[in-house]
Amino acid sequence: MVGCTHADHEWAAFDVKKIDEYEAILRRLSKKRKKLETGQGEKILMRMDGKKAIVTGAGSGFGAGIAAKFLAEGAKVLLVDIQQDAVHDVARQIGGVAHRADISRKEDVAHMVQAAQKELGGLDVLVNNAGVTHLPELMEHVTEADFDRVFAVNCKSIYYAAQLVVPLFKEQQNGVILNVSSTAGLSPRPKLNWYNASKGWVNTATKAMAVELAPFGIRVNALNPVAGDTPLLKSFMGEDSPEMRAKFLSTIPLGRFSTPEDLANAATYMCSNEASMITGVCMEVDGGRCI
Repeated sequence: MVGCTHADHEWAAFDVKKIDEYEAILRRLSKKRKKLETGQGEKILMRMDGKKAIVTGAGSGFGAGIAAKFLAEGAKVLLVDIQQDAVHDVARQIGGVAHRADISRKEDVAHMVQAAQKELGGLDVLVNNAGVTHLPELMEHVTEADFDRVFAVNCKSIYYAAQLVVPLFKEQQNGVILNVSSTAGLSPRPKLNWYNASKGWVNTATKAMAVELAPFGIRVNALNPVAGDTPLLKSFMGEDSPEMRAKFLSTIPLGRFSTPEDLANAATYMCSNEASMITGVCMEVDGGRCI
């Protein structure tokens, strides 16, 4: 997920400081690759080997972490973000194919799917990660424009993607859709009211999609991360101060924010063949926040 400001709730500009974090993740995963080689140089099959994936919101935060992990595990990845410079910067660092799209626009989603088919040679996995929020505010004071944008990016984009991707997955009788939701959809925080509601929608939509698409070999799951140290964090808190961070951390039993690597590990499992019996699950990645 990526962040926004009060004046402009577009997905947040890429935080250059995060490049080091993504490179560190990729280095660790590259070492893992080397360890999987036998003395004869024969490579053991990696968890995402040969899979073709779209990851939205890949210009920063969770999306960049998920894309890096998928690539390290053998997948081909289309990295998608509204911030063109950001997503190209990430792709230059970790690999994959960068693609600019505003996923709240159906025509952009259509071009995204077409790009995946052209650049990757098909599609097996769709990760709907991109999202926005409004700043903390009393529900009656959230503007209609902010409300519409939250639901357009967080909810309607999933609807658009389903219209375009589900027919492809039905034709090939397999596929995985992973929606990145939030603990906000399970345990709402005050003043994030309509953002909370949008993530509740994502969780319900995930289950509805899963039960309808299971007969076609299509799995649909969601991840519910707790607040992460990503560009969106400041928007959740309203201000980024030691006091506000301490307040948020006090609600997380494990005592830390989630990280792109946390989400990447969970996403890789959910999208791999290891999770072939798992569908309709909204898994918390929250350090105990929702206990």
